[in-house]
Amino acid sequence: MEFSSDNRPAGRPKDITELTKEELSLWVKSHGLPAYRTGQIMRWLYLKHATSFDQMTDITKNVRGVLSENFSISSLQKRQMESSADGSRKYLFGLADGHSIETVLIPEKTHYTLCISTQVGCAMGCRFCMTAKSGLIRNLTQGEILGQILSTAKEITGRRQLTNIVLMGMGEPLANYENVMRAIHIMTVDSDGLQLSTRRITLSTAGMIHRFEDLGRDSKINFAISLNATDNKTRSMLMPINDRYPIEQLIDACARYALTPRGKITFEYILIRDVNDTMEDAQRLVKLLRPVKAKINLIPFNEHPASDFKRPDESTILRFQKILHDKNYTAIIRRSKGVDISAACGQLSAVRGA
Repeated sequence: MEFSSDNRPAGRPKDITELTKEELSLWVKSHGLPAYRTGQIMRWLYLKHATSFDQMTDITKNVRGVLSENFSISSLQKRQMESSADGSRKYLFGLADGHSIETVLIPEKTHYTLCISTQVGCAMGCRFCMTAKSGLIRNLTQGEILGQILSTAKEITGRRQLTNIVLMGMGEPLANYENVMRAIHIMTVDSDGLQLSTRRITLSTAGMIHRFEDLGRDSKINFAISLNATDNKTRSMLMPINDRYPIEQLIDACARYALTPRGKITFEYILIRDVNDTMEDAQRLVKLLRPVKAKINLIPFNEHPASDFKRPDESTILRFQKILHDKNYTAIIRRSKGVDISAACGQLSAVRGA
């Protein structure tokens, strides 16, 4: 089967969720339709989760017909869903070109958090991450990023609502900057989009510092750095991107990042036994982060067959945290959910084509 440049089967109408509100507005205007149709269509797509134009009942039949002639409403193909003992769900979504991605729904006390992917595979090569094993296949489109939210939201029942999004799944979000930002705009800025709060969306990067200024200018979402070491030798061993952007450059870029007045950068630190979990590592981390408004997520390594790394014992984790607390850092131990279904941090890997 042949595919177009945006990965849809050749001859199939463009997925309407690939359009920004401005692009949809221009299309509406070019077809002689009243401007308010743009908002109507957006609300059906992102607030009412319409899967066909026929469901848009407050839009005339003729207009729905024009929409159907020009666009499709593509939905990700749910190939598999696994449920964890802790209530997490891991979705394997099929894409139009046969590749797959994984998305994780995480239950919190009062809401759901959705961990979404931004690429098929990843080029960063981090040694602790299963996604890295297959390398980068391609970027996700705007519609494929948003599709993970739309496909999952339709399955949520009960009192909890899907309110939090973390761009921490497969891929490096800043390496797919344009599509990620187009999707975030619909999540947060467009009044007829998903209407999510910027305070409830977090983007995590391995440290592509040449994009930091752009991100600070273009969005006010939460910002997280995958740090994982306090010296260049160790970090380069764990994360090859450190050879390009050493720790000193990374911290300097973080210190200059355009935070909101009360904002802080979250530093993710995966604790790996006998690699980066010593008390000396904790003390170096205290000194390293002094120039930055920072908080720290300590993530005990989630063991998986593709890695020989091991999780530290609990006493080591707690001692590491205490050193940070004693220096007045907010340091939270993140107990990963979904470990029993390989849905925890660093365990996503579904990148093979169908």
